[in-house]
Amino acid sequence: MKQKIIFICLGNICRSPAADGIMHHLVKERGVEHLIEIDSAGTYGGHAGELPDHRMRRAASQRGYDLTHRSRKFREEDFLYFDKIIVMDDMNYENVCRMAPERKYLDKVHRFVEYSLSFPDRSYVPDPYYEGREGFELVLDMLEDGCARLLDEMLAK
Repeated sequence: MKQKIIFICLGNICRSPAADGIMHHLVKERGVEHLIEIDSAGTYGGHAGELPDHRMRRAASQRGYDLTHRSRKFREEDFLYFDKIIVMDDMNYENVCRMAPERKYLDKVHRFVEYSLSFPDRSYVPDPYYEGREGFELVLDMLEDGCARLLDEMLAK
């Protein structure tokens, strides 16, 4: 049975689709597509149907990632479908937790920084939307680190 994971940020146009793309790349690289299903969404639905931000697509492309996910809003039924719900920051963590149909589903919700251990000074994945190129690079560094650790954990089960 596949393990199902969803990455969450605010608009689903920078951080979470980048995590989605990186994780898809790692899963394909390791040949475990049959074991893991990946998606991403945002707690804000104003970008629904859009591709990721062009700056994130460009930065990710330079690292070999193709970000083709179309933005969508996180829904209550996602709690029922996904095994792990990984959020990028505290605001989105709180927003997602408020949507849980029952308290038992809160065990599925995790902060991405739990996996991005190479960045101990960071308590969340910053939103690069209002940053320059360095902001996108930092986020990609954090996502590469965390996705690799998360995948290792998922495959160890």
